[in-house]
Amino acid sequence: MRYFHFIIGVLIFFVSTNLQANVLVLVHGYLANPGSWEQSGINASLEAQGWKRGGLFSNGVAGVQLFETGNKVENTVYVVDLPSEAPVMVQSDFLLSMLKTIRQKRPDESIIIVGHSAGGVVARMSLIRGGAENVTALITIASPHVGTTRANQALDATNESGPFGIVKNLFGGSDYDTLKRSRGLLFDLTQPYPGNMLYWLNNQRHPDIKYISVIRLNPTGLTGDDLVPGFSQDMNNVTALQGLSSVIVTPAGHMLVEQDANTIVSILKSIESASN
Repeated sequence: MRYFHFIIGVLIFFVSTNLQANVLVLVHGYLANPGSWEQSGINASLEAQGWKRGGLFSNGVAGVQLFETGNKVENTVYVVDLPSEAPVMVQSDFLLSMLKTIRQKRPDESIIIVGHSAGGVVARMSLIRGGAENVTALITIASPHVGTTRANQALDATNESGPFGIVKNLFGGSDYDTLKRSRGLLFDLTQPYPGNMLYWLNNQRHPDIKYISVIRLNPTGLTGDDLVPGFSQDMNNVTALQGLSSVIVTPAGHMLVEQDANTIVSILKSIESASN
């Protein structure tokens, strides 16, 4: 019943807002890449519904580069390529540079950011650090805004102190090595406590934009998925955003699914109609 009331609140929010969406920026999550939006079918579904692929931001050895598709349309989608194993602050540096480029190329257009999983936290960090110039809304999908115990478990598994540390290091395998490389990010995604990144981020003043939390609903009828609990996916549980995020609950696991495109488009259409 609580989430039913939230969904009603979403509809009321969209009727009253004056946003206009022109540019959509898709931010992938941990161990993902821009291809996540393609492989899930989201980009194809977005394009079929009027949101055309605009280009890819790469973070290669030459720095941040934009590879454009050549589409010159009103509603454009950019996907970003972030170093997904890096700490949130590092990923935020790349995203800030990409957002700056978009603003330079499309200075008169509104930007809406969609962040999946850890990408939603990275997006919030970017907005805190770089401001929200031209950004009018943030949509997050299954993001660990108040952390996840999975991060704690991974940190414990890769803790090489003590008598078994050398054994872990020698026989951990490729997945273990990936987790080791990701320890900075994993620390960032532990539950907020004084002194850690999420505690700091969640207590910072956020830009005055619209926030929409897309929360997963698992088959048992409870919110959340196997990686991030439902309460953590809800930006209303961020100290600085209490009561400021609209909520939409979708039946899916943690990974992106094609249906997410319909959810995004329904939000964008409501934004567009409210601005006319």
